[in-house]
Amino acid sequence: MDRYQLFQQFVAFTTAVHEVKHGMTKDLRGHDLTAVQYNIMEYIAVSQPVTLSGISDCMHLSMPNASREMRKLLNKGLCTKDTAVEDRRVQYIRLSPQGQALMDAAFQRVEQRFQEHISHLSEHELKAVHDALQLLQTKVFRP
Repeated sequence: MDRYQLFQQFVAFTTAVHEVKHGMTKDLRGHDLTAVQYNIMEYIAVSQPVTLSGISDCMHLSMPNASREMRKLLNKGLCTKDTAVEDRRVQYIRLSPQGQALMDAAFQRVEQRFQEHISHLSEHELKAVHDALQLLQTKVFRP
């Protein structure tokens, strides 16, 4: 196996993933959310509870920018912040009920678009996609 060629395929694949994700989510923002704020909300939705430093790292934001965007989301009532019992310096961020409802609605629309995107696949192809995604998740994209 040519590992350089595999890397090139990986780069092309991740680029395509970002393009498809952008196409499926580009018009989902509500509550006057910016694209950055929506992405933060999406990250919190799938990873909560999170920390500000986790948001900063994952979203490629400086800590001051992550803090500013988080303050805006807190002011909109879309997130909550709780101090960790085990370390009072750490604050855990979660979606508020309003934020969870917003993301649930967004994910429902993304699922509809995803189902349309794969509607032409046969059962055999769906199984192959499932297996491929599972393999990628366990062998390439594991945390």
